[in-house]
Amino acid sequence: MEWLYVGKIANTHGLKGELKLLAATDFPAERFKKGETLYLDVDGKKLPFEVTTYRPHKQFHLVTFKGLENINLVEKYKGMKLYVHVEHVHELPEHEFYYHEIIGCEAVVDGEVIGVVDDIFETGANDVWVIKRPGKSDALIPYIESVVSDIDVEAKRVVITPIPGMIDDED
Repeated sequence: MEWLYVGKIANTHGLKGELKLLAATDFPAERFKKGETLYLDVDGKKLPFEVTTYRPHKQFHLVTFKGLENINLVEKYKGMKLYVHVEHVHELPEHEFYYHEIIGCEAVVDGEVIGVVDDIFETGANDVWVIKRPGKSDALIPYIESVVSDIDVEAKRVVITPIPGMIDDED
């Protein structure tokens, strides 16, 4: 079975079993809503947990799981990753992609692989892709049409047309 990483338990919150999540999904309100099942990776096994409450809180997302309404029952899950079945992803409009489809893609400039997309973060205006480059500092690439000229998720390859100075460094 294929799994999709959707977040990580950062910490507990309060005494009633609430957990602070760092989301790795574009749809946290939908992914973490009441009644949804999330799977915790516990010692290599995916264990199901049903969400009983959800609310956004600052940069975090707070949830409680059915049967775990006490801090003593949830503390052991701090730092663990959350997953859903990959078949539970939604069809996205054209030119939109899930993070897991982009992370791991080779980044190509002028026909040469310069690195691999290692992370994505949101800035408000557009996403920024972190390109890990061997022997050089990471390159930060804005996901805008004028810079990212082609995406082939099947081939795990993205073509970048950098703005002058964007990737030219002397590391």
